[in-house]
This record gives sequence, structure tokens and C-alpha cells, in this order.
Amino acid sequence: MDDLYRELIIERYKNPLYRGELDPHDISFEDENPVCGDHIRIDLRVDDNDIVTEAAFSGQGCSISQASADLLVESIIGKSLDEIRGLTKDDVLDLLGIELGPVRLKCALLSLKVLKGGVYGLSSADDVSLEA
Repeated sequence: MDDLYRELIIERYKNPLYRGELDPHDISFEDENPVCGDHIRIDLRVDDNDIVTEAAFSGQGCSISQASADLLVESIIGKSLDEIRGLTKDDVLDLLGIELGPVRLKCALLSLKVLKGGVYGLSSADDVSLEA
């Protein structure tokens, strides 16, 4: 089963479905992992009911960070900002479907940190909680 998920990660890294930038956008946030250099930006378009109608990510980094961003962005289209605020690291890890060590975990969770920073309207990702 892990091989299937590994193939998914490589496929989404090589051929992401949601790579790009939205201009104009309603929400945009970016951050990086200074240890490894991964960088992610997420742009959202939101309707009058706070539902995400379009989403895209850009940036560069390892296969885990980029595949995680692509899968996460795909999963939030059609969700409310309140639902997105409730996402946890377990939600992202479920999307990836494989066990990760501590170093790779930071790569996988960068997109969640960026997404939450945007939906909470933060100016810095330093205070983003990945638990709730």
C-alpha cells in the first residue's frame, strides 16, 4: 500500500494539478521552511459565503512539500474557511498516506501552515497552530 502512496506523491510532484497563482485572489499567504529551503504560496478565491471556489499553490521544494501542497489545495475547494481552520496535521498526513519521520513531517506540513496563516489573516506564519 505504501508503494501506491509513494507513486501518488511522485505523480503530484511531477504533474501537480493545482500549481499556479490566482490573480486576483481574496487570500494569499506564503512561508518557507528555512532548514531545507522549501517555499510555498497559496492563493484562494472565496465567495460571499466564505466558501473556497478556487485555490492554487506555487513555490519550490522537495517532492513531499510540493505533493502535500497540491493534495491539500485540491481538498479545500468547496470548503468553508471555518472548515479549513479546523484542519489538522492528521488531515494532511491522511492525504499523503505514508509514515513520515520528523524532518519530512515539516516538509509535509508547510502547506497547512501557509493555508492557516492565510485563512486566519496573519501577517507572519510564526503563530500558526497545526493542531486546530
